[in-house]
Amino acid sequence: MPPFSTAIRLNPFKGCEGPEGEPVAWSRYGRILSERPNFTLDPLFHAGCYYVQDSSAMYVGYIFRKYIAVLETGAAKGASAGSAKCASAGAAEKSSAGADGQRGGKGVGPVIRVLDLCAAPGGKTSDLSTSLREAFGDNFCLIANEVIKSRAAALKDNAARWGDSNVVVTSADPAVFGRNMTGYFDAIIADVPCSGEGMFRKSQKAIEDWSPATVDLCAARQKRILGDVWPALKEGGLLVYSTCTYEDKENDDNLEWAADTLGGEIFRPENEFAEYGVRLTRHGNLLKAGEVPGEGQWVGALRKTAASPVTKKPIIPSPLALEESDRVLAINYAPEYPVVELELSDALKYLHRDALYLPDAPKGLIIAAYKSHPLGLAKNLGTRCNNLLPKSRRILMDV
Repeated sequence: MPPFSTAIRLNPFKGCEGPEGEPVAWSRYGRILSERPNFTLDPLFHAGCYYVQDSSAMYVGYIFRKYIAVLETGAAKGASAGSAKCASAGAAEKSSAGADGQRGGKGVGPVIRVLDLCAAPGGKTSDLSTSLREAFGDNFCLIANEVIKSRAAALKDNAARWGDSNVVVTSADPAVFGRNMTGYFDAIIADVPCSGEGMFRKSQKAIEDWSPATVDLCAARQKRILGDVWPALKEGGLLVYSTCTYEDKENDDNLEWAADTLGGEIFRPENEFAEYGVRLTRHGNLLKAGEVPGEGQWVGALRKTAASPVTKKPIIPSPLALEESDRVLAINYAPEYPVVELELSDALKYLHRDALYLPDAPKGLIIAAYKSHPLGLAKNLGTRCNNLLPKSRRILMDV
């Protein structure tokens, strides 16, 4: 079996190039690299110019884009111009700060509301936000949720680097959305925890953790997740369901269960990428490690046919609000502070959270940048420059 590849996905809204590579057939911005560079020492990675993501995982974004017309139809039914985007106390105002309402060539219109249910570490969130912005301009809200608090913190950092201010990060159990936001979302993407057979080539732990009992446990947990969040999806809404395993119990069987039990119509799968090793299953597409450049992934989709009552005042739980250090990374941020361009050595020192000496820079708050791309904030005192990079984003290796 060939070794797994390294892939990245470019951020088109930051307008910079990442490492060169071969295109990913199902991702316009995906690139498969010939070797794995040291991303930690590339300031453009920290600036959110690209995201390191397995090429197979990008197939989830492809399926979402394929059925994005479902969102346009559903939004026309259930949303109106001027609807609240990401309505959460304190977070909404900050998350939409600086938005011009015209990105992607779209003006004011129905707001598309999407939930990335199991979002950490953030690869699919960044892919979804790019697709939504290109399709709907600024008229969307993407909630990226991760129930495990420590993973939600990493998700927040990665979402901040990507820089789309229409993304709100939350940390809640799927049932919280089902109880409090019924009929609210036009689409839900559920890349659910699974038995991990698609990771065997990459992870010894995935092999050690696998057993037939694990498959049964995961299949039952996936049903619970889908059942708990189902009321939050509006009638006519889109569910994209995915795993990184090959088990029918967790893939086709569970999507069929959702359609039959919860009320949905499965989209008939097609296989536009058979020449690249993608397989067709009963209800989805399967990418197997060794047959495609990346790891294992299964993806299927359905449209909800059963109605749910609409919550008049939806509550977004546990928002992790966009802070000032995050806002300077946003793709629609208009700089409020002087931008100071750093050489590579100083950029790495900044990312290491070292103190800088910038005698020629303006005093006060400044934006540290590399190749015109913001890295974060600093406070220049003249004799020294206090580093305001969040500790969670600090480079730990020696620079």
